[in-house]
Amino acid sequence: MIDPFGRAITYLRVSVTDRCDLRCVYCMAEDMTFLPKAELLSLEELERVCGAFVRLGVRKLRLTGGEPLVRRNIMSLIRGLGRRLGDGLDELTLTTNGTQLARHAAELADAGVKRINVSCDTLDPAKFQAITRWGRLDQVMAGIKAAKDAGLHVKINAVALKGTNDDEFDRMIEWCGAEGHDLTFIEVMPMGDIGRQRVDQYLPISMVRAQLKKRWTLEEIDYRTGGPARYVRVKETGGRVGFITPMTHNFCESCNRVRLTCTGTLYMCLGQEDAADLRAAVRASESDAPLEAAIHAAIARKPKGHDFIIDRRHDPRSVSRHMSVTGG
Repeated sequence: MIDPFGRAITYLRVSVTDRCDLRCVYCMAEDMTFLPKAELLSLEELERVCGAFVRLGVRKLRLTGGEPLVRRNIMSLIRGLGRRLGDGLDELTLTTNGTQLARHAAELADAGVKRINVSCDTLDPAKFQAITRWGRLDQVMAGIKAAKDAGLHVKINAVALKGTNDDEFDRMIEWCGAEGHDLTFIEVMPMGDIGRQRVDQYLPISMVRAQLKKRWTLEEIDYRTGGPARYVRVKETGGRVGFITPMTHNFCESCNRVRLTCTGTLYMCLGQEDAADLRAAVRASESDAPLEAAIHAAIARKPKGHDFIIDRRHDPRSVSRHMSVTGG
């Protein structure tokens, strides 16, 4: 699959649910209304759509949410997709908040998952509860330990939040270095109404890097995972640190990704509203021909890039849907 700008689409992110057991202040409003279950693709339909993408050239699948591990029977989907590894699919992974990892980590490894991303913005229990509104850091830490014990490589994703966790970056680098986890810092993105101004949360990654350089030696390395992060190695710990900069320097020129929601809506760009309805194609026929035609038609209108803006003078969200709908 080649888009209008010559980019090969090899990476599909699948939001298997918009539901989450946390309410992170940069992602959701506290009182969220979730999709009716009747609108969701079944797990069998999700596997069928993923299979079509793999046949058409996708080599990497990432399951996201909301929180993917809160969806009932999600392991049946993960096991089914895992059977495609080595048969067109190179990697199956997921992004999780870690709350359910303690009971699923071993099974994820058995299904063929090699590495996972865990969203964790702070190592302070009280601050963690404030950011997530009701989460428990010890539960997430137990999940991360279970993942490590199961042989999964863990990458910690931390959203850089001005005035919230910007005094912890050195501590997080120390901890990740000691535990063998990669660490990625991410700029907050203007998606959905969260009941507050995101400009109050926004911290440019350029400022994060400048702060880190005061203590750490950041060595440029040629390491990629298929996503938008750009990595350095911390000389003092030997660990890798990545930076994702959707606001200050978008990564659209090399975008190889599209995003499928749990309702079968395909977004060709995280930061644009244009989308394609694959659910209708899935349910129109037992043949996959209409589905594959719909996928090709969608890729043919993938835009050049996104238009994220954070500005007090304008609507505080550049995209109306919440991050949990599209899965990041």
